Amino acid sequence: MRDIFNAIQRSARRIKHAIDVKDIGYSQLENSSGEMQLQLDIQCDLIIQEEFSKVASIHTIASEEKEREMLLDENGKYYIAYDPLDGSSLVDVNLSVGSIYGIYENAFGTANMVAACYVVHGPRVEMVFAENKTKLYLLQDGEFEFVKEIRVGDKGRLMAPGGTQKNWAPYHKNMIDSFFQEGYRLRYSGGMVPDLHQILLKGGGLFSYPGTSDKPEGKLRRLFEVFPFAFIYEKSGGYAIDGKNDLMTLGHAHIHDTAICFFGSKYEIDRVKEVYIKNA
Repeated sequence: MRDIFNAIQRSARRIKHAIDVKDIGYSQLENSSGEMQLQLDIQCDLIIQEEFSKVASIHTIASEEKEREMLLDENGKYYIAYDPLDGSSLVDVNLSVGSIYGIYENAFGTANMVAACYVVHGPRVEMVFAENKTKLYLLQDGEFEFVKEIRVGDKGRLMAPGGTQKNWAPYHKNMIDSFFQEGYRLRYSGGMVPDLHQILLKGGGLFSYPGTSDKPEGKLRRLFEVFPFAFIYEKSGGYAIDGKNDLMTLGHAHIHDTAICFFGSKYEIDRVKEVYIKNA
C-alpha cells in the first residue's frame, strides 16, 4: 500500500502544477458519461495513469475519463478506480477541485475495498487517506506532512444538497427544507470533493445527491466517487447510504454505474432513512 500512497502523492504534486499552468479549455472529446472533457481532465488522467504504471502491485486501473478498465500488471493485486479531477469545471473560477481514489484488492467492488483517498486542490493542497483510520495530510514544501486523524461528530450543521431542485421528489425537498428550518447552513460548490471535505472537517452535516426525475439512479459514479467516500466516511465514524441501505453493501454491473447517495453524521442520516423508508 505504501507504493500506492507514494504514487498518489506524486500525482498530486504534478496535478497541482498542471492546474497552475494548463490550458483549461474544452477538448473535442467526451468522457464515458457523454460530458465534454476539459484539456485539464485529460492531462490529470494521464498523470495518474503514468504514476500508477510505475507501481508493480497495481493490477488494473479504471478512470472516470476512460470507457474501459486498463490492465497495468497481471501480477499485481490492487485495482484502483479514480476520478482524476472532480469538479474540473470550477477551475476557471478558481474554486477548489480534487482527485478521488478507490483502492480494491483482487477485483473491483465494495467487498474488496481496502483503502480510499482524495486530494483537495484549493488554497492549500490536502490529502485524506483512509485505511484503518482516516488521516489528513498537508502539502508543505513539496512533501505531504501528517496533520491529524479525522472523526465525524454525531450531528453537524452544514448542508450540501446536490441535483437540480425542480427535479427533486417533493418528500426530498421537504426534508432538505426542514434541515434549513433547523438552522443548517448551505455549503454547496458543485464539487463533490470540496463539499464532502468541508462536512468531514467541520464535524458533520449532510451531503446529498438524490435520484431525480432526469437521473433516477443518481449522477455520481459508484466506483470512482460514491464507494471511496462511503469508505472514508464510515472509517471516520460517519455514515453513507442510498436513502435506505448502506452504500458499502451495494454492487455494480458496470464500472460507470451511478448511485443515489447521502453522506453525513448519525443525526442527519437517521433523518434521511426515516423519510426515505416512509416514502419507499
